Amino acid sequence: MSTTPTAAVKETKAQKSERLKAAKNPWNAWDEVREFAQNGRDTVLPEWTGLYFKWWGVYTQGDGKGVTGGANGEGKATEYFMMRIGLPNGLLTSEQTRVIGQLAQKYANNLADITTRQNIQFHWLTIGGLVDVVDALTAVGLSPKGACGDVVRNVTGCPLAGLDHEEIIDASPLAVEIAHHLTANPEFYNLPRKFKISVTGCPVWCTFPEINDVALTAIKRTVDGGEEIGYTLRVGGGLSTEPHIAERIPAFIPQDKALEVVTAVVRIFKEQTELRENRTRARIKYLFMRFGWTAESFLAALEEKLGYKLDPSPVSADEVPADIYRDHIGIRPQRQPGLSSVGASVINGRLSGDQLIKLANLADKYGNGQLRATIGQNILIVNVPDRETAGLVVELNTLGLNVDVSPFWRGAIACTGTEFCKLAIAETKGFNKWLVAELEERLPGFDQQIRLHVTGCTNSCGQHWIADIGLEGKKIKKDGQMVDAFFFCVGGSVGKYARPARQLGYRAAATDVPAAIERLLNGYLQARTEGEDLRSYFDRTDDATLRAQLAGEVIEPVERDAPPVGAGRLAADA
Repeated sequence: MSTTPTAAVKETKAQKSERLKAAKNPWNAWDEVREFAQNGRDTVLPEWTGLYFKWWGVYTQGDGKGVTGGANGEGKATEYFMMRIGLPNGLLTSEQTRVIGQLAQKYANNLADITTRQNIQFHWLTIGGLVDVVDALTAVGLSPKGACGDVVRNVTGCPLAGLDHEEIIDASPLAVEIAHHLTANPEFYNLPRKFKISVTGCPVWCTFPEINDVALTAIKRTVDGGEEIGYTLRVGGGLSTEPHIAERIPAFIPQDKALEVVTAVVRIFKEQTELRENRTRARIKYLFMRFGWTAESFLAALEEKLGYKLDPSPVSADEVPADIYRDHIGIRPQRQPGLSSVGASVINGRLSGDQLIKLANLADKYGNGQLRATIGQNILIVNVPDRETAGLVVELNTLGLNVDVSPFWRGAIACTGTEFCKLAIAETKGFNKWLVAELEERLPGFDQQIRLHVTGCTNSCGQHWIADIGLEGKKIKKDGQMVDAFFFCVGGSVGKYARPARQLGYRAAATDVPAAIERLLNGYLQARTEGEDLRSYFDRTDDATLRAQLAGEVIEPVERDAPPVGAGRLAADA
């Protein structure tokens, strides 16, 4: 009796990732990379290029064509690598900054990018360069560990922690403690996907806790007539292809329990086997979005994991900031008498190694050698004597790192784009810099805060979902040629009015975007009521009207493109 052979079931990407993760903790296997460096790029094993390198903050670099130059939702990789350097709470010394600048000069084509998670990102690294860079970073107390991969990512915090007049508490020691406890901790090397943490005592919530997997924001309460400072807890924030604003868990977190609580949340995430079945839906937010969890049920699970009850904290206890500038740019007096911080706006986060070295020198010359990176892709020099701030501003401006900038420049954010990313559809950083210049020329004197975020694909590494105007990269045909284009979203917000941006059903070729935004913003300027800000105008104006302003005529909406196949793996710092 003959039998028909059973066809082999193809392993899914999620299954492959889980198998490889179970087989090896990449943090314990760096010696393999040293062997690759000795034997050449061709000896690098595919499980390293496809997965394990990410635990060391490393991705393969795309060929400049993005996803459209490859297959199955991913572009072609080159022989080069990208690496992120984790900076817990964005803290940097002049020595570290100088070393990063020197490494950029020597190994990374003199190029470095500040990311939206207070990392610094290199490109153009060879396999040998990876090893040399890691050794040099280790020598100055830095590491790329955990900057990518299915692990706890860089822990973000307020760049003015310990310095700001208005802060409730200096939360930077807690942010650093959490980072040191969870990064490279073998208990947490194998999470379902990446896990992002924000900790801040800043009253304007400059770290965007609303879009983190777990976030602590400082809060005050009165107990027995005395004031106690602790934290509120938010869980499940995230952007990518399906944005979700974090759920506020109704509990008061004492300062001495904060590390324990965050660790327990990570353990809960780690144990959710259903999140390991599909990598595009493997973030903790999907417990709320797809599996029926609520803030109350999460609290119950958290208290069970902790083994004790937490005090309640009603929503009314929060002082949620309005949607105001959160970037700490400009000259700001510190709580320390006679000292100020000076924040420079680095358009799209792009710096050269030369600029980094000069920044380090300026931090020594004008301050005490301390710098801070921000989630807005900017840089601050702190502890500057008030009498020296004017001189520092002149030198920063000379470097092209401007302190006084237009709202367009100040609000510009861009992901990596097709220049280096294998998942991107459109080029972003060069486009956004050109767009800012166009808008400054077309709308001089524009007087509103405007977050102008450009992302190269549907994954929202450029955070277009929380922008006043968010642009999502596409390709369309224009004059018979396929060209870069962008799909428009508006009205995204964090803070008191936190919500994902609305999809307007309008897209335009990249070259037509400045004119479209000019029409949109002129529509606002003509129709706004006294004191009405841009966000409020978008909120009260229907999609059809805004779409007609963008297009210059009444048009029917178009659908947002579906994510490319396999586009759950991000190569930028979403």
